[in-house]
Amino acid sequence: MFMTIGKGLPDWLRRPIPHSEDIQRVEKVLRQWKVNTVCHSAFCPNRHECFFQGRLAFMILGGICTRNCAFCGVMKGKPAPLDPREPERIAAVVEEIGLSYVVVTSVTRDDLPDGGSAQFANTIRAIRRLSIVEGVEVLIPDFKGVLSSLEEVVQAHPAVLNHNVETVARLYPRIRPQSNYERSLEVLRRAKTLAKKLLTKSGFMLGFGETEGEVMGVMEDLKAAGCDFITLGQYLRPSPKHHPVVRYVPPEEFRHYQGIGEAMGFRGIASDPLVRSSFDAERLWKSRV
Repeated sequence: MFMTIGKGLPDWLRRPIPHSEDIQRVEKVLRQWKVNTVCHSAFCPNRHECFFQGRLAFMILGGICTRNCAFCGVMKGKPAPLDPREPERIAAVVEEIGLSYVVVTSVTRDDLPDGGSAQFANTIRAIRRLSIVEGVEVLIPDFKGVLSSLEEVVQAHPAVLNHNVETVARLYPRIRPQSNYERSLEVLRRAKTLAKKLLTKSGFMLGFGETEGEVMGVMEDLKAAGCDFITLGQYLRPSPKHHPVVRYVPPEEFRHYQGIGEAMGFRGIASDPLVRSSFDAERLWKSRV
């Protein structure tokens, strides 16, 4: 049985939603262990396809974010205290579902002195103890630029460290008012200085009103920051309260940027309207060779 998402969207953003026991099984395990995923919290359009294939991206540090980005569907407000058992619960889900490559992201926790870096490190270590796991990819916040927090995550030895710039510098005041474009680039640069062999990754969305020159500029900045992988996807408005979609970018433009990224020398690039930073992350990681 199939349903279709994306009513009113361009044809290239419409896709069938599979319904199967595989999806139901993943949903059941997540409920059983009371684990959050960004797939649910950010209303990811790929969620059902990924669950159908046994893929997901965990979201730690609770389910409420302290920032108010205009593009993000994650709940905003006052977060609950950290759960020290969260890393072990996530490891239990990884083992039960049988994930070999694990993606972990989080809400932003500006209320915590370390920004949640210790919870990231503990989660990485808990997952890496499982024999079935080949690699752990983390998508981290900027930790307000605190180097010690970044160091703590890097020292836990993730396979890939991802930090998204999300949009072009000019649009930060509207799209990411509590963040800073240069600070995000600095997170990526510093990660490379802390561990030269660490693979780094970043992503941003199109459709906010950016120009082609600005997109090229972001790609150049990410390359200069030492990024190995980049992802480009279409912004989809989570609700009428969020920033409107200025333009639906057609697939051929994403393919255009794919070619440019490859020519720039990135180890891997995923550029498509429905690409998200954690979508098909294992394939991108394995493409490094």
